[in-house]
Amino acid sequence: MPIERFMVPGELEPVSHYCHVVRAGDFIYLSGMVGMKADGTIPADTVAQFEIALKSIDTCLRHAGGRSDQVVKVQVFMTDIAERASINPIRQRYFGEHKPVSTLVEVKALVDPRMKVEIEAVAYTGR
Repeated sequence: MPIERFMVPGELEPVSHYCHVVRAGDFIYLSGMVGMKADGTIPADTVAQFEIALKSIDTCLRHAGGRSDQVVKVQVFMTDIAERASINPIRQRYFGEHKPVSTLVEVKALVDPRMKVEIEAVAYTGR
């Protein structure tokens, strides 16, 4: 099973020693994506951050040959779990009827204190 590692053009440079996405056979593993724009700005709003992070997930997923309906697992990290309901409509719109398994965890902080949400995912392509 070949392993391919991708740095996706237009996505933020990793803050440590990792790549954006790894494809290992039929699986695609997506690193945690945050709500920081390409210019380095971070919206104050959790919903806006979630939209940016999910767009990055989608961009990286597609770069590795996957689609949203192939996502089988999602992990969401939030600094304020009380805002969970505000991101649900975005999740529902993105995944539609293809519901992945999911874990949502409140964390004390993310890598930048302005960040409120981080998303990582796994997809199965079944090629």
